[in-house]
Amino acid sequence: MLLAIDVGNSQVAVGMFDGEALVGHWRFTTGVLTEDEMRWELTGVLALDGFTPKDIAGVVIASVVPSVTTTLREVAPALTSGGEVVVVEPGTKTGMPILIDNPREVGADRIVNAVAARERHGMPAIVVDFGTSTNFDVVSPDGAYVGGVIAPGVEIATNALVGGTAALRRVEFTPPRSPIGKGTVEAIQSGALYGHAGLVDGIVQRIAGELEGDPVVIATGGLSSTIVPHCRLVDSTDEYLTLEGLRLIYDMNLEGE
Repeated sequence: MLLAIDVGNSQVAVGMFDGEALVGHWRFTTGVLTEDEMRWELTGVLALDGFTPKDIAGVVIASVVPSVTTTLREVAPALTSGGEVVVVEPGTKTGMPILIDNPREVGADRIVNAVAARERHGMPAIVVDFGTSTNFDVVSPDGAYVGGVIAPGVEIATNALVGGTAALRRVEFTPPRSPIGKGTVEAIQSGALYGHAGLVDGIVQRIAGELEGDPVVIATGGLSSTIVPHCRLVDSTDEYLTLEGLRLIYDMNLEGE
C-alpha cells in the first residue's frame, strides 16, 4: 500500500491507498515535532485502523512547511517495508507543464491539486483549496498549470478582525438567520461566510474570463464544507483531491523503475 502525506500550514492530511482505492485517511495538527515525535504521530494514526509499516510499500509527501519536510525525509523510510519515498519538489515528475514566471516558487500542494483536477475532473479547471489561505489554481484547456490566486483564508481573516478590534469576538462558522445580522455574532458570521463565498465567486468569475472554454470549478480543503454551500460558481467538492494527486504523482515517478 501507499502512504500519502500532505503537510499544510495548519494540518497534516494522511491517506492510505490500496492500489487506486483510498482505504484510510486521518488529520492531525501541524506542529514543530522531532523525528521521534513525528514517527510516533504517524504510526499512531495508522494504528487506529490497524495499519503498520509492514503494510506500506511506499510514501509520497507534499509539504509547504520546510522544517516538517526535513523531518519527514528522515522519518519516511522507517514507515515503509523498504519501498520508495517520493517528495514533491522541483524536479519531481508531475506530467504537467508549469507556465509561471518562477516554477520553483509554487507550493507543492498546488501542483498536486492541479494534477489531480486534470485527471479527475477535466480541463480547463479551477481548484479552490480552502485552508489557512484560500488558494485558486488554474489548469489551462491544454493541461498546463498557468498560475493562480492566494487570498487570506476565512479563519485568518476573521482572527485578524477579532484581534484588531476591542469589542468583537470569535464566532462559530455557522450561517446566521439572515445575511442581515440582527446582532454582533450574526453580523460577523454573515461577513465571514457570505463575504468569503463572494470572494470565491468573484475571483472564479475573473479567472474564467481569462480562459478559453468553460472551466470546471472544484473545491477541496478542510474548510470547503463550510464555505462551498454559500458559493454560486463551485461545481463540486473533492475532499481528497490532494491525496489523489499525490498517488498519481507517486505512480508517475515509479514508472519504468
